[in-house]
Amino acid sequence: MVIAAHPDDADFGPAGTAARWIDEGAEGWLVCCTSGDQGGEDPDADPLELAAVRESEQRAAASIIGYAGVTFLHGPDGSLANDLALREQLVREIRTFKPDAVFATDPDTIFYRGGGINHTDHRAAGIAAVDAVYPAARNPMAFPWLARSGLAPHRVRRVYLFWSERADTWIDVTATLERKIDALRAHASQIHDPEGLADRIRSWAAEEGARIGVASAEGLRLVIIDDDEDEGPG
Repeated sequence: MVIAAHPDDADFGPAGTAARWIDEGAEGWLVCCTSGDQGGEDPDADPLELAAVRESEQRAAASIIGYAGVTFLHGPDGSLANDLALREQLVREIRTFKPDAVFATDPDTIFYRGGGINHTDHRAAGIAAVDAVYPAARNPMAFPWLARSGLAPHRVRRVYLFWSERADTWIDVTATLERKIDALRAHASQIHDPEGLADRIRSWAAEEGARIGVASAEGLRLVIIDDDEDEGPG
């Protein structure tokens, strides 16, 4: 499961990894906390119309990557908050889909080393995802009405944080990088120089790939919550 703040975040983020794992037999689901209704330059634009466009673009991109589906939580773009309402929505998604691993933006990233500030919604979605994974999704007494309605607690075993300044795990995405770029092209309302962006994505992936001796990679920060049986003490 990939949890992101806006439509297109997942495609700028771990889309190459998601596509590779899906190709290898995993099932993926994408959750967008907002519909990106502030993602434009025209203050007179209708936010609802923009949200509809961006949701349509994200569904097209998700189809390219191979997700089984997309959920939009319709949170407030630009003022997303890690509150109990969002956490409950995410717990519901986690207990419904039952992922072994969850991808989310690294909430520790505020300032990037190369310059720039991480969007407040990215940070909020990231920490909300982390808090939903642990302990809420696995705790039957967290939002107990969910368990009483049939959504039993679920234990996510791994969290992979993207856009992290503390990456410690690299995934070879050489075979799926062009699919990631195709997914980004689906976000036509946001991408104004698709060929320039494609070149930058290839360059960034090559830099990450050099760390592990492959052509293209994505860097992630891995948090292990539950060890596999063969990883535990003997």
